[in-house]
This record gives sequence, C-alpha cells and structure tokens, in this order.
Amino acid sequence: MGYHHVDPADVEPLPDRPSETRDVADVTGLENFGLRRYVVAPGEDIPLTGLHYHDEQEEAFYVVSGALRIETPDREYAVGPDEFFVVGPGSPHRAFNHQDSSSEAVVVAVGAPRVRDGHAYEG
Repeated sequence: MGYHHVDPADVEPLPDRPSETRDVADVTGLENFGLRRYVVAPGEDIPLTGLHYHDEQEEAFYVVSGALRIETPDREYAVGPDEFFVVGPGSPHRAFNHQDSSSEAVVVAVGAPRVRDGHAYEG
C-alpha cells in the first residue's frame, strides 16, 4: 500500500449524501478500516440518516470543529471540538448537526472493520 499524504479538499465528495462526505479510505486503498471526513451543516446528518447500527463495526467520531449530536435510543449526546464519541457494534446511533447550530461541524470518522452501510434501527 505504501504511503499517502491526503488533502481532503482533493478528495471528491461522495454523491447523494446528506452532508459533505470525503472518503479517504477509498482514495488510499484502505481495506481494513473506513476513514472519512465530514462537513455537516446545521440540520444535516452524517450518513446514514436515522438511527442505525452496524453488526461488527466499531466506529469513532472525532469533532475537529463545531459540535456534533449523537442520538441513541436512550439519550442524546453533545460532542464538542477535540472530543471523541465511540460506538460499539450493534449500538444504534444517529450523528447530526443540530438544526439550531450556528456553525457547521467538521468531523473525522474511523470505523473497523470497514463497511459501507448499516441496518435501520426499528426500536
């Protein structure tokens, strides 16, 4: 695989996503974990929309700037700059920037093993 120095601005955003999604794993050929950078405007979700879960994937969200909200079946969390939110396999969650936010949220997400989609949570 070698080495890769990546400027997220050089990575094309994925189409048809509720927020700007740049998949660094795709452009660098990562196979074992996902790596994405999101820019989430107020009122937007980080894909996937709605509560969902992953069978095996462990996922971590790191907030670079702004604020991210994480909805779970039990409560909602506010995650600020320089904070992580970690989600284990089988744990329903929805990541979004609150509609009343005054700024976009910039978030880096890592997930392993790498998966493309999750399952809708019907609760």
